[in-house]
Amino acid sequence: MQLAWPIIGLNVLQVLAIAIDTAMVGRTPGAESSLTGLSYAAQLIFLLMVTMIGLSVGVVALISRAKGAGSNERVQHILHQSLQLTFLLGLVAAIVGNLFASPLLLALGASPETIAPALVYLRLILLGAPFIYTNILFASALRAVGNTRLPFLVALVMNGLNVLFNYGLILGHFGLPQLGIRGAAIGTVAAEACAVALMFLMLRLHESPELRPKTRFAAIDLPLTRKLFRIGWPAAADLLVFNIGFLVIVGMLGRIDQTYVAAHGIGLRVQSLAFVPGLGVSQAIGALVGQALGRGDEMEARRTLRAGMVMSITIMTVLGLGLILQAGAVVSLFGVDPGSHLHKYSIEWIQILGAAMPLAGMYVAFTGILRGSGATMTSLRVNFVVTFLALIPTSYLLGFTFHWGALGIWLAFPLTFIIKVVWLSAEYRRGKWVNAA
Repeated sequence: MQLAWPIIGLNVLQVLAIAIDTAMVGRTPGAESSLTGLSYAAQLIFLLMVTMIGLSVGVVALISRAKGAGSNERVQHILHQSLQLTFLLGLVAAIVGNLFASPLLLALGASPETIAPALVYLRLILLGAPFIYTNILFASALRAVGNTRLPFLVALVMNGLNVLFNYGLILGHFGLPQLGIRGAAIGTVAAEACAVALMFLMLRLHESPELRPKTRFAAIDLPLTRKLFRIGWPAAADLLVFNIGFLVIVGMLGRIDQTYVAAHGIGLRVQSLAFVPGLGVSQAIGALVGQALGRGDEMEARRTLRAGMVMSITIMTVLGLGLILQAGAVVSLFGVDPGSHLHKYSIEWIQILGAAMPLAGMYVAFTGILRGSGATMTSLRVNFVVTFLALIPTSYLLGFTFHWGALGIWLAFPLTFIIKVVWLSAEYRRGKWVNAA
């Protein structure tokens, strides 16, 4: 819990930062097109973030093992090499993203009216990709050595700066020009750059003795680079598969009624917040499992999973019951008319999500041990097979063949979570994850 709560706080801050920026942009002239453009830009930013998220998973797995083995020199080497890779990935994202931003937005279905504001935001955010990526890396490396407090404190400062910068630049306060969506991008990048500088300074001042970033360039360690990406790319692909499944489900719902799509979107926003505690516990499990395996203590790794599993299931079950009992109140927070079909459908979907929360707690706990041990290919294999051979077919079968409509499509989520949990449990018992990294 000591390791998990700052991670939970950090994830909540990330969600709140996006919400606050969106609310500010919504108060500018031409808000509708700006908000739509912001939504399209966010989808592309996620795609460009996937590679960095994968790299961060590899960093946690390898640094935590080195920490567990007591090799501070190895920890320092992995940090230095991954910092260089992170900077290069940020440059590639900035260049490639800017070159292909317009055609990618068109491919996503953006209209000519929304492409202009989307490009304004996207191009500036991508220029700040090296800063954004570096913040992700520092948080991951510190989590791997058991220091989640520093990333949380830096995130507090960064979010405070983000609010101030964006309040001034989006809405034209503090004597600054009103730049609208352009100001949102500038303010966000400036806050991220300040966070990198603060984190760099804190680490140089021995806030975490094992992690002291260096400024000089070193030759690329190709074996380490290959290992980082061998562990990281399945984690990145796992996220893509997960989101492809959601996109297909949205397409099915749209064939029935667009109102179901809107209800689905409301439910996913609720889910993104409700999953934060479970994901925080999952990330803590990953760091502690990696350290245990680095010491060669398999039993400690297994004890970590059992403790984390109990914690994750308990938290997610309590949250799930809250969603089931208070679904109407939750939907009302979105300003939905209580007598509308949207209100009814949103409650239905949120209650189904609530019922699936205990299973989700088990799933994220297993994901934590697989990522911490470096067995990311196992997680990808399970997610890929279940998504394409169970979730999508079951959604279609219940929704259209059995004529259950949106209810049948939504019920496929908890049903396929059962398959995932049973399969991951079997993989855990097989024990191949112990020697995965």
